[in-house]
Parts: sequence; C-alpha cells; structure tokens
Amino acid sequence: MATVQRPRSRWAWVAAMRSWVWTRTSALGKLFNTTAFKLTLVYLTVFALFAAFLLGYFAWNTRRLITEQITRTVDAEITGLSEQYNQGGIRRLVFIIDSRARRPGSSLYLLTTFTGDGLAGNVGLLGEGVLEHSGWTETVYRRLDDAEGTEHHALVRVFQLPSGFRLLVGRDLEERERLYDVILAAGQWSIALVIILGLAGGFFVARRVLHRVDAMTETSRTIMAGDLTGRLPTQGSEDELDRLAVNLNAMLERIEALMRGFKEVSDNIAHDLKTPLTRLRNRAEEALRSAHGEGDYRAALEGTIEESDELIRTFNALLMIASAESGQASTPMTEFDAAESVRGVGELYDPLADEKGIALTIEAAGPTPVRGNRELVTQALANLVDNAIKYARPDQAGDLPAEITVKASVDGDRVLLSVADRGPGIPEADRSHVVDRFVRLEQSRSEPGSGLGLSLTSAVAHLHGGVLRLEDNEPGLKATLVLPRGGPDLPQPSE
Repeated sequence: MATVQRPRSRWAWVAAMRSWVWTRTSALGKLFNTTAFKLTLVYLTVFALFAAFLLGYFAWNTRRLITEQITRTVDAEITGLSEQYNQGGIRRLVFIIDSRARRPGSSLYLLTTFTGDGLAGNVGLLGEGVLEHSGWTETVYRRLDDAEGTEHHALVRVFQLPSGFRLLVGRDLEERERLYDVILAAGQWSIALVIILGLAGGFFVARRVLHRVDAMTETSRTIMAGDLTGRLPTQGSEDELDRLAVNLNAMLERIEALMRGFKEVSDNIAHDLKTPLTRLRNRAEEALRSAHGEGDYRAALEGTIEESDELIRTFNALLMIASAESGQASTPMTEFDAAESVRGVGELYDPLADEKGIALTIEAAGPTPVRGNRELVTQALANLVDNAIKYARPDQAGDLPAEITVKASVDGDRVLLSVADRGPGIPEADRSHVVDRFVRLEQSRSEPGSGLGLSLTSAVAHLHGGVLRLEDNEPGLKATLVLPRGGPDLPQPSE
C-alpha cells in the first residue's frame, strides 16, 4: 500500500508546487504590468542615467583639475630650473636636480645630454621615444631607487636647454588614478543602490496601487452583479485614486437613487394608476351592460374621456419630472423676468381663487431677472399656487379670510419665488418625502390630484441648480422655489 501512495503524494506535491509557482508568476506578471511599476521604471532609468552622467562629469572634471595642477607645478619647476641653468650653467643645474631628486615624494627629474646620456635625476626607465620630442607626454617610468622594478605612470614635460641638453620634469599619476577609481567605484555603488532602492520602491508602490485597484475591481464586480449599495473603498489620503473613488461613489449614489426612484415610480404607477384604470374599465363595462339610449352612452363616453385626460396629465407630469431630473429639458435656458411669470400665474388663477372666496395677493413689483427654463419655472409655480388654492382655509376663528400670497424677491445671487397660504400646512416630519412621486398625506386624500405637483416642482428646482424649501407659515405652508440668478452653473443653495 505504501508503494502505491508514495507516488501519488509525490505527484500531488509536484502539482501543488506548480500551482504555487504559477500563482506567484502570474501575480508578479500582473504587478510588473501595472502603470505604476512601468512609470517607476521609466523614472528610475532617467534618474540613473542622470546620476551616471553627473558622476562621470564629476570624475572627469576632478581628473582634469588634478592634471592642471600637475602641469602648473611642473611648469613652475621647469621655469625655475631654467633660470638656475642660465645663472650657473650645467654644473649648478646638475647639483640642484640631484638635491631635489633625493627628497621624499619628489617630482620626477632627468637631465641628459644631447645624445641621451643621463647626467642627474631619479628616473631609471622611460617609455620609448619620450626624450626625442619636447612637450607633454604621459608615459611609464621606473625610479632609480625602486628595488622592485615596478613601473608607474607619470605626466612629464621634456624641455630642451641651450647646448642640446634635455630636461625632463614630471609628476606621478598614481594619486590621480586612485582618486578617479574611488569616484568611479562610489558612482557604481551609488547607481546600483539607486537601482535597487528604485526597484524596491516601485515594487512597493505598484503593489499598493494594485491592491487598491483590485479592491475597486472587486467592488465593481459586486455592483455589476446587481448590488448597487457597494462603494469603492477610500483611504482618506486624498490622492488621485481617492478622488476617483469619491467621484465614482457619488456617481453610484446618483445611479442608486435613480434606480430606487425608478422602482418607486414603477410601484407607484402599479398601485396609484390601477384604481383609475379599473374605474375606467368598470365605467365602460357598466355602460355596455345598463345603457338604454344615446344619452347614457354619451355620458359614459364623457366620463371615460375625463378619466383618460386625467391619466394623460399624470403621465405627462411623470415625463416632465423625468426630463427635469435627468437635466434634459427640451426648452433651452434663457434669461427672463421671474416677476412677470409670477404676475402671469396670478392672473391665471385669480378667477379660480375668487370663485372659492380666496384672496390671491401678488407681490412682484420690480423686475426679477433669472436664467432658466421659463415654461418649467412657470409650471412649477403654477403647481404651488394650485396646491395652495386646494388647501387654503380661513383661520379657525373666522377673523381672517383664506389668503394666498405669491411673491417674487431677490436675495443676493438667488431669486425666491414663494407661495404662502393659511391651510393645514405640512408637518415638519413629512416635508422631506412629500416631494416624492405619488405621495399624498391623509388630509389630502379627499382632494383631486395625483401627488405629482410638489415632485415636479422639486425636479424643476434641481434642474436649475436650486431647491424647493417648505416652511411653516404659522398657520399654513410657505413653499419657496429658490433659484440661482445665473442659472444651473452656480453652486446649489445650502438648503
């Protein structure tokens, strides 16, 4: 049994190792393919090339400065030795060179005849043909006192004296080469360290970015699967990924709100429109079953047309709300006088208010310019006045008549269009959701309507970058349409 299980365990171990290697290789490949890692490599390459150029320039410049110091020193010595030769002749020059050549760390000296025979100095061997040409030369040499016979490099100058004598003065280049090698070695180690740290930093940054992108991707998959409550994670660093996540989360919240509104509208249509459709069908069926003449059929058709018109108005209101909330109103934004619209709505509803014994007061004397969709703003204001006429009541004591005040005013960079009545008002707890579609409070169930007036008004305010503000009129309700004077491009009011 053991001989059978052992190969299986070995193959299982090999398969596990292959899976682990493949997983790690895929993870590294995914990491190396990230934009952050590629950008890090680009920046690292540019920085490494710049550092190499800078270190190379520094090494070359250092070498050049040392060479210049050597040439100045050698030129000064040759000038001094030439003066000594002019003053004391060859014997004095030989004595001075012999004296200087014996000093520790001295320069290189060699005095020869025109045939090349040495007279004084500390140089035992030179490169071939060095003494044949005057001027500067880099050559190999060997000192007379060097027992090991090691060859060195030097920068020498050959100077021809009168009578054919040749004078060679130079300096060893070992210090220059040593300093040059030190700088190059330091540069190489520095560049290697920069590359290592750059790769490590790129690996860390890419891994961190990839981790955040993977988290966003996982959340996106959850959202695409249908869970619109998912939000992209943020770390509070306010970097570009955080800003992207915040904007996408705002978009997701908007999409979730729209989908929730769509679902609510669908549910509301299914419930609130079922009653008038059922009533419409029952009326037609009743006419078919019990009508006895042309008059009965005409009455049934008139009722059917009335119900159909109400349904059409409801659907038109829904379409107008959807158009306003999506920001795709068909009429362009133009500048118009809101006070004139207020006066027009007052004239339209004044006969209806008189018929119900309601005093309709219009306060819109001066011009009130505002940029927006005139038709939609007028429709929204008309909805507010229509609601006020439905619910306006005199006070309980009967001392004050039913009254509605429609007012247009300017508050800084905003235009306020308000409609105030003395009706039952709206409780503060219900003001946040009465602007939803088909929402009707208990006291308004007996009144005609579909519950879309305030929803349309709120959508129009949102389209213009404004807000619908509902306040207590003590008693009654004061509904104020707050619109920015410059149009929807201005920031929305804080209310």
